[in-house]
Amino acid sequence: MHSHHRIDWEDLRFVLAVAEANSLAAAARALGVNHTTVLRRVGSFEQKLGVRLFDRLPSGYTLTAGGEELLAVARQMAETVTDLERRLTGQDLRLEGNLRITTTDTLMASILPSILASFRQRHPGVLLEVSTANALANLSHRDADVAIRPAVDSPDALVGRRIANVAFAVYAAPSYLEERGLLAIDALDIAQEDWIGLGDGLASTSVARWMRATLAAPAVLRCDSLVAACEAAMAGIGLAALPCYLGDTTPGLVRIGSPVAAMTRELWLLTHEDLRRTARVSAFTEFAGQALAKHRPLLEGNGQAAGV
Repeated sequence: MHSHHRIDWEDLRFVLAVAEANSLAAAARALGVNHTTVLRRVGSFEQKLGVRLFDRLPSGYTLTAGGEELLAVARQMAETVTDLERRLTGQDLRLEGNLRITTTDTLMASILPSILASFRQRHPGVLLEVSTANALANLSHRDADVAIRPAVDSPDALVGRRIANVAFAVYAAPSYLEERGLLAIDALDIAQEDWIGLGDGLASTSVARWMRATLAAPAVLRCDSLVAACEAAMAGIGLAALPCYLGDTTPGLVRIGSPVAAMTRELWLLTHEDLRRTARVSAFTEFAGQALAKHRPLLEGNGQAAGV
């Protein structure tokens, strides 16, 4: 075949239809066009190739030897294209590959695991990696795809949505309160109580700043994570300032008073501008955004608060 005999795949569709149907009229019906269009397209195709594809017999259109050869290849190609389309569509529906999430240990110790479980059920081909390191910088360096973190505002170069305010309050174990007389919860002089403080790694957090401004005595124990502080508070060692989504859902703790406005943060769901249209990233951010929004009362400290 000479190089200027380029096959027009649109014309080939008409040839295939006539070969399948053995008549112009049936092919036209199948293609949703009139039979003169089919006649013109088949004629044009034969003319370009310089090959007669059909014998026009009284009984209908019958393929010539050249037509049979062309049709065999065309059918193979049509199958390959259909198979490719199906595989690509399936891949898009399945969504496959790794998705790296950076979040906080407090979210992983409370509301996030059930959200991740639901997402995994819906998209089993996506493999989740979760990091609870305290640095948000790793998202900008592309070490993670999505961040779910409390922040004061959205960092530059990252895009996403603000889910809710994150309320913080003071919590204690009933055993700690019993030692001081349970009826006196409201009368506790918070500044004078035993406190579980935070290590240097959390010194810049709103919790640590509030504690430095409010408490009179040094902490009796310092922890490098709020989950560890929560565990220490459950053991009755002292009071702890915790996000309400963790404190309110921990059975061994009671909240003392209302959330403290000075500790409020915002929960952001963030990704890098370059990644936002990646199928698995957009699927996860959409899913997690809706799921987290349902927890807004708990995140904002309006959930069930025990013992208050």
